[in-house]
Amino acid sequence: MTKSMSRSSAGWLLLLLAALMAPPVQAEDLVSVESTRLPDWDARRPVDAGLAIGGQPVVVSGTSAWELKDGQWQDAGWRVPDGLRIASVATGEVPYLVLEDGAGRALQLAKMVRTQRGLSHEPLPALPQPLSQVRAAGFGNTVTVAGLDAEGAPGLWQYDGRAWRRLGAWSPAAAPQRLMVQGGGTWLAVAGEGGDHLLHRDADGAWTDRGALPEGTDAATGRTLGQAHLLFLVRGAGGTAALARYHVITDSWASLDAPVPASARVVAPAAGGMYWLDPASGQFAQVGLGSGQHLLRTTDWVVIVLYLAAMLGMGAYFYFQGQNASTSDFFVGGRSIPFWAAGISLYATNTSSISYIAIPAKAFETNWQYLTNNLMAVLGLVFVAIWIVPLLRRLDLMSVFTYLETRFHPAIRMLASLLCIVMQIGSRLSVILFLPSLAIATITGLDVVWSILLMGVFTIVYTTIGGMRAVVWTDVVQVIVMFGGAAFAIGYMLMHMDGGASGFVAEALAQDKTKIFDFSFDLTKATVWGFIFLVLFDVVLTFPKDQVLMQRVLATRNSRDAGRSVWMFAAIMIPGGFVFYGIGAALWGYYRSHPERLDPSLPIDATFPLFIAAELPAGVTGLIIAGIFAAAMSTMSSIINSVSTLISVDFYERIAARPSQETSVRIAEWSGVLVGAAGIAIALVMSRYDIHSLFDVSIELAGLLGGGFAGAYTLGMFTRRANAKGVAIGVVGSIVITLGCWLMDLVHPYFYLAISIMLCIVIGYLASLLFPAPQTQALDGLTIHHPRQG
Repeated sequence: MTKSMSRSSAGWLLLLLAALMAPPVQAEDLVSVESTRLPDWDARRPVDAGLAIGGQPVVVSGTSAWELKDGQWQDAGWRVPDGLRIASVATGEVPYLVLEDGAGRALQLAKMVRTQRGLSHEPLPALPQPLSQVRAAGFGNTVTVAGLDAEGAPGLWQYDGRAWRRLGAWSPAAAPQRLMVQGGGTWLAVAGEGGDHLLHRDADGAWTDRGALPEGTDAATGRTLGQAHLLFLVRGAGGTAALARYHVITDSWASLDAPVPASARVVAPAAGGMYWLDPASGQFAQVGLGSGQHLLRTTDWVVIVLYLAAMLGMGAYFYFQGQNASTSDFFVGGRSIPFWAAGISLYATNTSSISYIAIPAKAFETNWQYLTNNLMAVLGLVFVAIWIVPLLRRLDLMSVFTYLETRFHPAIRMLASLLCIVMQIGSRLSVILFLPSLAIATITGLDVVWSILLMGVFTIVYTTIGGMRAVVWTDVVQVIVMFGGAAFAIGYMLMHMDGGASGFVAEALAQDKTKIFDFSFDLTKATVWGFIFLVLFDVVLTFPKDQVLMQRVLATRNSRDAGRSVWMFAAIMIPGGFVFYGIGAALWGYYRSHPERLDPSLPIDATFPLFIAAELPAGVTGLIIAGIFAAAMSTMSSIINSVSTLISVDFYERIAARPSQETSVRIAEWSGVLVGAAGIAIALVMSRYDIHSLFDVSIELAGLLGGGFAGAYTLGMFTRRANAKGVAIGVVGSIVITLGCWLMDLVHPYFYLAISIMLCIVIGYLASLLFPAPQTQALDGLTIHHPRQG
């Protein structure tokens, strides 16, 4: 038997090594050039400017504007204002015209709009400074203008819809050729002695020279493409042309030959590319970059199905073992879970599929500064392991909200439990289901609905039939799958990038891609001080009220093991953080070597899913997608199990006249089915609407409704004076004031949780002073000042 297992393990190891050594799919560009011929332009008419309004091209000839309508060019009915001419057209989704006088001085900007009567323009306030050689770019509700003043000095201005403000200009002075604005900053192509250069202005206002544009690049054709690309037309020798795309994160170029004559004039940006016109022949066409989806292969599906079957098998094992007969068995695993397994389960629950996708994307785009959160969180978990967890574990709770009843009042317990149920289903379960499904669908073509149903249904089944034991032990397997897939991806990228691992490390260090700590006091950045503040409120003060995490702690054998489970959680968090942030850095190195394998149409958050689908060998893709499923399903199973526990323990057992353990378990099982179904339903609704607004609402709800009860735990555990009436006033007061902050939009939604907790603590404590203090004997085992031994 041992020899057989040894041979099997060796066989799997050889297969993984073979996959790791397999050559990447780098022979061709991931995107293709697509061209569409449009009705020809009358070559007898000169072309003075071009723009796109609502995705449709408009050409200005002389003082008249012409647009494509019903398959032919027609007069749009708009005229250039008297005494002015179009100096340039702004890049971006919103077309702005830069109008100048006969002396070449820019006098006015106008926003072009389409009304029921046709095209018209809306003048903006006059520029505060006369500029020449003006270039402009629109982004969102702002327009940015670059030009040279009368002395040849550079000037940069931005209009935000209310007023103009001066921005720090580039240096040394150089004539602007093209201005582009993207989420990551401002890009300016300028004329130089050795050719045109590309300059970048970051969010802090600092300018850097990204180097000369490739030979033959027409700087005036530049445009932004997606979240992280710039696109230019390159005119080659022999009358040929190409589309060159610059990836702003990896500072790398890739190009593709395009069916565009070298003499063509780019008229306006088009979807994924540009409209061009050949002035000599009148030929008019649209050219752009097209991309496809990377369908999962049979081997990938086999791996995914095997993984899902294994999860079901583990749930069925605990069900047929008859280990869920009592409430203690079903809700807290008979309080027999080893501390190390509980700690791994804590990590799995805390690491959702959002982290599996979003953390690598953040590290790919920036650096490792957000890893500071993991390091600071470990310090917070040390406090939790020493002071909070042992206190609650000694009470032998199944629902953490039972503490609020014992310390204060039953009404506080039930209201807190109800709000927790609502938030877990609406703010966490549905989002965790939807976001990875959207990412996988974007890349692989696997329908969002099927992804949601696959993860949701399988998780419901093994969670409801297997109880807490199934949840914890499947979490252990899922962490292994997550880390295994992540480690393989990092190894594969290191082996297939220019310069290998040593070259990558040198480049990453030189570019500050592994920078972690920022000790500045700038509250707009991810600083060490900001993360300390976040950990205090998001880890230390909220841990006691988090049923999803605390249920694992309550499932351990005793208070000592409960504390050790949190230590285990903390021990995994640091290397786990380095793994996921390492994926992001490795993606940066890989795509710096192979920029042609990026898809400009995809958001930055889709970078790791793109790599999984487009680069990895068959079977390994399925393994890592199973890892994404694992990250989602581990958190989902924890939420379903915890919410069903609250429904049964906090409501059925609290309200029923004669509650029985058998009925309590049955209610929990059916509650788990209903909770999972509700999460699936909300996720399916999300797939039909704007995810960004829904995700923001979920964050706001968690802060608005959850902070008050975290404050109640703080008052209960760390003060002797807090009482039921004072805490009730504190909870209500914190929720009302935080809602007022939300209605008046006073702070960013991320601050709602901290504000609510602080308000509850301050108001609750002061209000408690108005009422009699609790009896000392009533506090036995309920505060850190009156610990219960055991």
